[in-house]
Formats: sequence, C-alpha cells, structure tokens
Amino acid sequence: MWRDPGVPADSFYEVRPECTDVPKSRFRIKAGKTLSERKWKAAFSPEGYLDIGKTLSRIHRGGIHPSIRGEVWEFLLGCYDPRSTIEERDEIRERRREQYAKWKEVCQNLFPLVGSGRFITAPVITEDGQPIHDPLVLLETHPDNGVIVPTPEAANAKPSCTAERVTDKRIIQWMLTLHQIGLDVLRTDRTLVFYEKKENLAKLWDILAVYAWIDTDVGYCQGMSDLCSPMIMLLSDEADAFWCFERLMRRLRGNFRCTDSSVGVEAQLTNLAEITQIIDPKLHQHLEHLGGGDYLFAFRMLMVLFRREFSFCDSLYLWEMMWALEYDPNLFWVYEEAEAEKSEEAKLRLKSMRHYGKYEREYMKNGAAKDAHPPLPISIFLVASVLKEKSAVLLQQARGLDDVVKILNDVNGNLDAKKACIAALKLHKKYLKKQAQQKALKAAAS
Repeated sequence: MWRDPGVPADSFYEVRPECTDVPKSRFRIKAGKTLSERKWKAAFSPEGYLDIGKTLSRIHRGGIHPSIRGEVWEFLLGCYDPRSTIEERDEIRERRREQYAKWKEVCQNLFPLVGSGRFITAPVITEDGQPIHDPLVLLETHPDNGVIVPTPEAANAKPSCTAERVTDKRIIQWMLTLHQIGLDVLRTDRTLVFYEKKENLAKLWDILAVYAWIDTDVGYCQGMSDLCSPMIMLLSDEADAFWCFERLMRRLRGNFRCTDSSVGVEAQLTNLAEITQIIDPKLHQHLEHLGGGDYLFAFRMLMVLFRREFSFCDSLYLWEMMWALEYDPNLFWVYEEAEAEKSEEAKLRLKSMRHYGKYEREYMKNGAAKDAHPPLPISIFLVASVLKEKSAVLLQQARGLDDVVKILNDVNGNLDAKKACIAALKLHKKYLKKQAQQKALKAAAS
C-alpha cells in the first residue's frame, strides 16, 4: 500500500546557508495525520468551544502544522480553557497583554534598554549596586549611530539608567542577570535565519528580562532562552509569546530552583534513577559502578527538554507530542486560581477521560486520585527510554562517565520524536506494572 511520505517542515524554520552541519528534521507534514489549519478550525463550535479530545488524537497521530503551531500550543500549555468562548478568550488575551505591558513598563523605568530594540552582554552593575562604567557597557547602553569604539567623552560619561548607586536588593539581583540573558540570547538558535534580525534577539531578551523581574523566586537561569525561543517564532505578538513561555515555566520552574546544596532538576534525576533501577537493574548497577548513580549526565536533557538531542523542528514536534500526552483539561483552572474560585461550575464541565492526554489517562487508571504525589513528567520516561535503547552499548563499551556522555551524545540529531514518545509510553506502562507488583509483594510480606 502506498504511503504518503509527507512534506519536510524544515522550510518553516529556515537555517542559515553557512550552517551545513545542522541535522535535518525527521518530522513530516502528512495529509490526514498532521493537525492542519482546516482540521483545527473545524474542531471549534460556532461559539468557540474546542473539541480537545479530537485535537489531542490528531496531534498524537501526526503533530501540528507549523502555520498553526503557536495558537494550538496556547491550549496545550493551559493559556486557554478548551470550553471557553471566542469572546472569553479575547477578553483574557487583552487583559494579559495589558498586564505584560505594565510589567514591561516597570522594567523600562528601571533599565531603559528594555523595549528599545537593543540588549546588553556586559555587566551594568556590581553586586553592591554600583554602576559599571566599562567602555563596552557604555557602548551597549549608549550606541552612537554605529560607532564601534566609544569616544573619550563617552568613556567618562555615566549611563543614565545606572547613574546612581542602586540599594534595592531585588533591583540589583535583576540587573545582575541582564547581561547573562544577553549572552545566552546571542547563543540561542543561532543557526536560524530568524535570529539574524537584531529585533528578534531583542524581543527574546525583553521577554526573559520581564520574566526574571516577575519571578522573584527563580528569576532567570541559563537554559530558559532555549525554552522561550520557539515561542517568539510561533507567536508574533510579544505579550502572547511571553504568556506561552510563562505557562511552560509553570511546569518547569522547579527544575531551575537552586539552593546552596541542590538544583531543582535533581529530584527528576532521582526519579530517573529509580525508574532505571526497576526497568533495567543491570544498567543501573553498571552506571552506579561507574560513579554515575546520580544520573547527572542526563541533566541537560531534562533542563531544556531535549533541545540539543533533536533538530529545532523535531524538538518542537516532540514538545507538542509530550504536552498532548500529558494534557489535563483542568490545566487552565489550575493556573487561573482566582477565576476558578468564582466559577466552580466551569471547572466541572470537562469530565470525560477522552479530554485527557493518553499518558495522563494511563496514570489516572492506576489510581492517581488516591495518590498524593503528582505524576512524573513524561520527559523522565523519554530519557529512560533512551537509556534503555542504548543499554547494550553502555554495558559493553562504557568504562567511565566520559564514555556514557559520549555514547549518549551520539543520539543527538538521530532520535525520532514519535518513536521516542511511543517508547516512553511503553516504559511508563511497564514501570507502573512493576511498581504495583513490588507494592503487592511488600504488602504480602507485612
């Protein structure tokens, strides 16, 4: 039987011609499988209610067409309730845009380069709040019509945005991160033509700077630029891109939360170790023997959701597959706590299991309601499936942690997103079954 090979999606995310070593996308736009613009529009009722069950099914089969990816992601990430009307979503969108504009204005008042179309890559303030008068800083904050080297007058001038010593600890902490954000922005997705335009780099910097200001607990951490970058490519309005990123960070910010003794992602690495110990005890024992029992070699995969292991296009396909599998129709109400209290009836509208993602359904079938612990993210099982696939090679060839890293680096650009998700689902099912067996044995023994 003839099968449609599909159309490559790389053309939607143009790569700079000099970047010849960028892996090609495995994702193909397939008629009848990929969620198309026509199918997406048909999933809405005249009032604007979205048939989320049908949409999730379509995403499972073939991903999302790049032309509508941004607006579909807004639902997958919980920006909007699938049972909201067009008017309700318009009102929410307008309110959020106004809120973002207010936050951005606060940041502009603190540091006028925010929203100027420019950004910095050199520190502008010391840890005790003193402005830095370095020539590079002066050049970045006060460019003089393309002058490359600052004039002697400029070198002695004080930048207006940091003319006086800052005493507020929150402002100091925020301003200390601005140049780090700039450095990371310059490194983010530089193979893409999209980022040849300085205004796009500045937009990414603006969103991350505003987010760093409002998230007083975590602020900005390296890796967030990789998570935010796709949002500004998919959503033309800066505020909409910000809120999509903010919703994604609701899921992932725990990974970035650091203390003097630990990093947030360590909890997921511990979960990964427990899963591997149950699924592949020989491999877990081998990794422990090599000194890798903390699984830190998987740190990057979990922190930036496989952005390095997949091509740009395939990483987006993987993300939407993961979010569709994990989808919870109550997500919007979880994030909109104030509104949820006012409208309990709206919270109860979606009860059917078909409105949940396949991964979430599997978890619920295994007694999620009685379990006090939230479900493990599917990303952990994706990493576990990669380890399982490479188990034989790791057991035979890995003689140290450097070998483990090298073997895992070999998968970069060679993974298939759909196959990886299917393998993760199978592993999750197997894990739940073995976990249940272990619990039954413990109960019988006691």
